[in-house]
Amino acid sequence: MEHLKSKNYDDEFIKENMMGPNSMLILENLLKDVPLKKNMRVLDLGCGKGLTSIFLAKEYGVQVFAVDLWIPASENYERFKKLGLENQIIPIHGDATALPFADEYFDAVISVDSYHYFGSNETYFDKYLKRLLKKDALIAIAIPGMKYEIHDNVPKEMKPYWDKEALPLWNSCDWWQNALSKSDGFKIKEIKELDSDCFEKAWSDWLNTDNEYAKGDRPMIETDNGRYMNLISIIGNKK
Repeated sequence: MEHLKSKNYDDEFIKENMMGPNSMLILENLLKDVPLKKNMRVLDLGCGKGLTSIFLAKEYGVQVFAVDLWIPASENYERFKKLGLENQIIPIHGDATALPFADEYFDAVISVDSYHYFGSNETYFDKYLKRLLKKDALIAIAIPGMKYEIHDNVPKEMKPYWDKEALPLWNSCDWWQNALSKSDGFKIKEIKELDSDCFEKAWSDWLNTDNEYAKGDRPMIETDNGRYMNLISIIGNKK
């Protein structure tokens, strides 16, 4: 897929605000066949420094509630104001297990490179997220994952690079299919691996920044060399 929309954004701005593989590029790939409509109320869950929220607001004309636990709302608000988006994106400092919204409030929930931190289980969606979504609300998630389940047989060469806390959160498409199929409220439409071009470009953009975490990730991606890691797309609706 050629990422035409995300190319229109300032490279330095994106580099400055990335917290992992290029979330704006991943989001464009995630939403390529997803019918977001203008003025929809969208929860951007785990928005980081707001790149995905900015993309949603500018490219789709939706109202975005940008929630993140690690980045202060005031910091994101200043970013949004500089782009003239302060009335379209509402920044919120919040925990994914204590979201302060009314029942059936959102038309859609989008989550890029964050859902696995809190949702890698069979209970999160029904317990914390389902009540916030309108019936048939869109669910679109992109997360880092594995091409197959690897936890019981971690390749020797990858052990130095895969953090013991992070590794249990990286799962395969089949694992996610099994976990989400047990939900009472999540109607799965499609779970698939995002194309390798998206993976390579998103990671390359991140690794070419001066971020210390990016520098630490470079040997991991070089050693993996496309063998084990991937990006996973999950599309569905609330039942």
